[in-house]
Amino acid sequence: MEHKLLLLTSNNERYRDLLSSCHLPRLNLLGDDPNSILAADIWLAEPPLAAPLIGHARNLKWLQSTYAGVELLTKPRMRRDYQLTNIKNIFGPLMSEYLFGYLLAHKREHQKYKSQQAEKIWLPGSFKTLQGQHLLLLGTGSIAQHIAKTAKHFGMQVTGINRGARPTSGFDTVDILANLPRHISQADAIAAILPSTAETRGVLSQQVLSLIKPDATLFNLGRGDVLDLDALYQQLAMHPQQHAILDVFNQEPLPQEHPIWSLSNVIITPHIAAPSFPEQVVEIFADNYHKLLNNEPLSNPVNFERGY
Repeated sequence: MEHKLLLLTSNNERYRDLLSSCHLPRLNLLGDDPNSILAADIWLAEPPLAAPLIGHARNLKWLQSTYAGVELLTKPRMRRDYQLTNIKNIFGPLMSEYLFGYLLAHKREHQKYKSQQAEKIWLPGSFKTLQGQHLLLLGTGSIAQHIAKTAKHFGMQVTGINRGARPTSGFDTVDILANLPRHISQADAIAAILPSTAETRGVLSQQVLSLIKPDATLFNLGRGDVLDLDALYQQLAMHPQQHAILDVFNQEPLPQEHPIWSLSNVIITPHIAAPSFPEQVVEIFADNYHKLLNNEPLSNPVNFERGY
């Protein structure tokens, strides 16, 4: 049986070249036309591009997302009569680089010394180490586990938050989301790496944010809807010693009129903490395609009810 593949990505030509070099058996790469939506039984797609079109697919059996986040495809009224898989186990090193790059720059006062250099000022600042600091990770999946492992190299204490307080390798403590207020008040650095689900939306509320330590650093790296951005703006405007590094937002691009752009204790990046590289995505797709041909379970299946 021949399988027909539809590409729905922002870089179709790159994916087409990579897939062609894989020489996957019995796989026909369709063109970029409306008929392909009807004919394809496999989609390799970015969720924002796939979601508006998936209702028109007649033969879809499997969709391989190029993202980790698939909430646009798991909303309650979206179809669920196909197998959905996502990308995992490639983002941990990238996210860890991002988090510790900014955290170390803040602790070591990189910006202060750069400003002093411009004025030829020789003035040591207040040295801060990560050793003994408390890192709180909202999420304990593959990305969080990699970050936790890196944190241990710096001598940090690591607490994780997950659905059932399941013990997880690399974490000193794991607790449930309901106990987040208890842990966030003790953390020197907090990183949200949660999926977008009914349970996680809005967990970083005004009430929870008000519990953050006076000099804590907050990262939002998972989903924008986990965080009340307006409440965070008010919090950081009143507490200049607190810092936030934000990579994901409810609305992207972040609207220019939002006041959080102007805060000096905030760093805003355009959803670049851990991009999906086509080479890695195609490797995962090819492995899953061979499993499909051999009637084996596909890797990284998504639970439509949970949304991840």
